[in-house]
Amino acid sequence: MIDTIIFDFGDIFINLNKQGTISGLKKLGMTEWNSEMDRLNLLFETGDVSYDDFVGGFQKELPNASLEEILEAWNAVLADFPSYRLDFLKELSKKYRLFLLSNTDSIHIETFQNRNGVPFYTDFYQCFEKVHFSYEIRKRKPNAESFQHLIDEHNLIPSQTLFVDDKKENTDAAAALGFQVWNLQVGQEDVIDLFEKNIL
Repeated sequence: MIDTIIFDFGDIFINLNKQGTISGLKKLGMTEWNSEMDRLNLLFETGDVSYDDFVGGFQKELPNASLEEILEAWNAVLADFPSYRLDFLKELSKKYRLFLLSNTDSIHIETFQNRNGVPFYTDFYQCFEKVHFSYEIRKRKPNAESFQHLIDEHNLIPSQTLFVDDKKENTDAAAALGFQVWNLQVGQEDVIDLFEKNIL
């Protein structure tokens, strides 16, 4: 009997345009996404480098780009958040314990909040018992410690908890810890299809 659901954020609730950031960075002079950019991204997502160090690192990689241009390209990944998903979540929150567990960084979250406004993001966050962003908890999926963090803090029983994510490495990691999982196929499925999956 599932009584708890942990959701990912990107491409589950907010749509992502991953190519948007790559295209934007290429326009600023990036020839390829290299190991240094990857390192900075991962460290920023776990709060292990500061905003200044992260942005400074990208400015080194893209010396002809302004700070504003880099931030615009970085945020190009964030697309729309359909309101029908929030409506679905509000109904779901009446019946289940809900949590958010997202690999993300402070720039993307601030941009999401600014673009959508206080009423919208407040309604969204209030659907969850707690929101866990990787840059705040300093752990990221698919590392087992990110899931263990939620188990320990909220006394979760994995066998009674569903984890929903669009990345298979994340749902595989959760399944290995005993969670029920749904590896949502972006473009083919929507989070509002949850009850049609016969998981709950």
